[in-house]
Amino acid sequence: MNKKIKKILIANRGEIALRIIRACKELEIQSVVVHSTVDTAGVWVKQSDYAIELEGHPVQVYLDYENIIKLAKEHRCDAIHPGYGFLSESADFAKACDDDNIIFIGPKAEAH
Repeated sequence: MNKKIKKILIANRGEIALRIIRACKELEIQSVVVHSTVDTAGVWVKQSDYAIELEGHPVQVYLDYENIIKLAKEHRCDAIHPGYGFLSESADFAKACDDDNIIFIGPKAEAH
């Protein structure tokens, strides 16, 4: 069964996040970004529909997939888009999303 995506959590930053946000707007999908405290003034943070500030090391917060999945569930996101780098190459993250019934926008866990 294919589920319609209404809200995506974007687990990346900068130009990558901006491109995903633009695509979301074109597809009428709400965008939620997570961002580190040093990225608070980022253009992508302001362009998103919702922004969640993550406290901690400015790189590690983007790699804490358990917290990212928890936030996606709290904010009723249907999917998570990791962009590239960070979590996009993590089979464990892809599997964890699947286990929590969240669509992972990227390769299946077994493809990693």
